[in-house]
Amino acid sequence: MITNDTAFRWPDEGLTRVPYSVYQDADIYAAEQARIYRGPVWNFLCLAYELPNVGDYRVTQVGETPVVVTRDHEGGLNAFVNRCAHRGALLCLDQCGNADAITCVYHAWRYTLKGELASVAFHRGVNRKGGMPDGFDKSNHNLETLRVTEFCGLVFGTFDPATPDIEEYLGPEIATRIKRVLGRPLTLLGENTQTLDNNWKLYFENVKDSYHASLLHLFFTTFRINRLGQKGGVIVDDSGGHHVSYSIMDKALDNSSYTDQNIRSADDGVQLSDPSMLDAVDEFGDGVTLQILTVFPGLVVQQIQNAIAVRQVVPTGVTRTLLNWRYVGFDGDDDAMTERRLKQANLVGPAGYVSLEDGAVGGFVQRGIVGGGDAEGVVEMGGDGYESQDFRATETSVRGMWRRYRDLMGF
Repeated sequence: MITNDTAFRWPDEGLTRVPYSVYQDADIYAAEQARIYRGPVWNFLCLAYELPNVGDYRVTQVGETPVVVTRDHEGGLNAFVNRCAHRGALLCLDQCGNADAITCVYHAWRYTLKGELASVAFHRGVNRKGGMPDGFDKSNHNLETLRVTEFCGLVFGTFDPATPDIEEYLGPEIATRIKRVLGRPLTLLGENTQTLDNNWKLYFENVKDSYHASLLHLFFTTFRINRLGQKGGVIVDDSGGHHVSYSIMDKALDNSSYTDQNIRSADDGVQLSDPSMLDAVDEFGDGVTLQILTVFPGLVVQQIQNAIAVRQVVPTGVTRTLLNWRYVGFDGDDDAMTERRLKQANLVGPAGYVSLEDGAVGGFVQRGIVGGGDAEGVVEMGGDGYESQDFRATETSVRGMWRRYRDLMGF
């Protein structure tokens, strides 16, 4: 287990170097569960939209800890560990549902929608034999709860009472950018989950890395959705952990800056058989056609044209990660807008024209660093700090992530 006097030492170059061991070491991974996921952070749990009625529940995770979110009889949101206080069995086995109370299938211990132990089967035994001792106090056996908050339809939870309120945690620029996209009542258009064969940090790095987007994603460059020559920039919050990358599409740009360097880019003659997939409207009124936003340690809010999605990054092992996708629209969307969002959703997700590559490249890195010993990744594009910048040929938000990570881990 990693301790404060551990032999692990971050490279002297600071944020411009990342030791490959942080993606592979089991002790580091175990320490992350305590210091990050149970630390002073807000973990994305689910959408409030998924819990419209009293008794609704949704199963989720905070790190590897199983969690249930409920809507109680007063209309409030609650979150507690999905683990019976009796013998540790999972309580909610279905991904979602509705119930008057949460009852353990193993020994029928019954909990309220707030996680309070309400009853124990055969508490007084049978025929005055057995049962719990006279001094047994149900209030000492409630479920472990999380502090819960909702922001723009996103439900967050934290185990740490020292975690600041959500808007302070996000900072003004990140909060404003979330409100920009999710500032209206949401509707859920669909969801799916994919398994990534890589450490969670490799995926979270990837979505913070604006530099790779038009290099790895041939579709982006070919159809002029995202190229580094377009107007845009990167915003990093003061902690370094959260970021926004944004750009404005410019179809007048040619691909010469890519082809001259022998960078992957399809011929200009390539066309879609159904180009209506890329017909977009400026629903936010600012011309921004792509915005990728992250909240440390595991939330991604995406706007690619009119395709809006919320991604949840969940570690399930040192080299395995779950990526949960929720595709959203808004109350008031007409049929044409819903169809537009669904068409453009083909860009993302496990088999998306763009996101398919993001789902694969983390595995390429995970396989490539095996046996790397003390080797390190280089993160020098755009400088050595994690300040906001008005260009995107940079790794500033990746360095910001490592700044926040090191603060929490004590490295």
